[in-house]
Amino acid sequence: MSDPSKEPGERSGRRWNQGIKGVLWVCGVALGIHVIPLFLPRNMPEQELAIARATENVDGRLRFLVPLKHNDKATAADLREAAELLREGAPAEAHDLAEEAERRDPNSLETQLLLARICDRERMARCVEQSLSKAQKLAPADPRAELLRADLSEEKGDVEGATAALSRAYSRTPGEPLIGMRYGRLLSRVGRPEEALKVFTSLEGKVPAARLLVEQGLVLTKEGRNREAMGLLQQAVQKDPKLAEGHFQLGIVWFQLGNQDAAEAALRQADRLNVSDTRALATLCTLQVKAGKLEGARQTRTDLERRFPQRMDAIREQCRLP
Repeated sequence: MSDPSKEPGERSGRRWNQGIKGVLWVCGVALGIHVIPLFLPRNMPEQELAIARATENVDGRLRFLVPLKHNDKATAADLREAAELLREGAPAEAHDLAEEAERRDPNSLETQLLLARICDRERMARCVEQSLSKAQKLAPADPRAELLRADLSEEKGDVEGATAALSRAYSRTPGEPLIGMRYGRLLSRVGRPEEALKVFTSLEGKVPAARLLVEQGLVLTKEGRNREAMGLLQQAVQKDPKLAEGHFQLGIVWFQLGNQDAAEAALRQADRLNVSDTRALATLCTLQVKAGKLEGARQTRTDLERRFPQRMDAIREQCRLP
């Protein structure tokens, strides 16, 4: 006769063993799904690319991607993707793959843009220029070659060169909002405020009015025309009371005009509207330090540190207390 006191424990043990077996079975199936492709005969570029995408190590990717150069089934798009996957860690091999893509499809704008980025990574300025020139000849009305030139120039600190490239891009797509916004900001940055304001005016009806008013206010602020800027920023937050950037920039202008209470109110409103952004309270903390309100600055920084413990070092760098 069995001991009844052992039956619950035995049943529990059997259930536990069954559960473990189930987990191991699921893990085995999952492992098999990921490993099987490695042992199947492969001559399709899609397979090599799929494995390379799942491989974080550049050396591991090279093993699957470099042979695509000699694979007749690889399209120019396949070769471009392979080159993109190698661009950062193995630019020389990426260059070879991109050149093969060019050989297979000589009229591809995308290949020339990719070659320009790879050549830049290799510090081959002449190659960059050649690729961008080819891109412009292939698609004279397409702004992407000039946009890439602007990106590369700005990365090197050549703001004037970036502005010139954006001017050409904008002339090809007049009124295009994203290009226009960037072009206007760069014009302001290089000290051409009237041209910047003209570009922003040309975007009316294509960009929200409140957003444009903020951009125009920033141009005036940079020129020291704070009272004019304040008027535009006040219009912006009236048109869109939930525009956090408008309240943020208004807070800065109020402080520059000597109204610390209005500045604090605007910055706190910006913080309430975008609680994931540290800029408003970090700026308020800095302004409080400048105004000698050290106790208020300590409290503001404490609030920030409590809300963003993972960014504590950056917050302390943004707001240094004496």
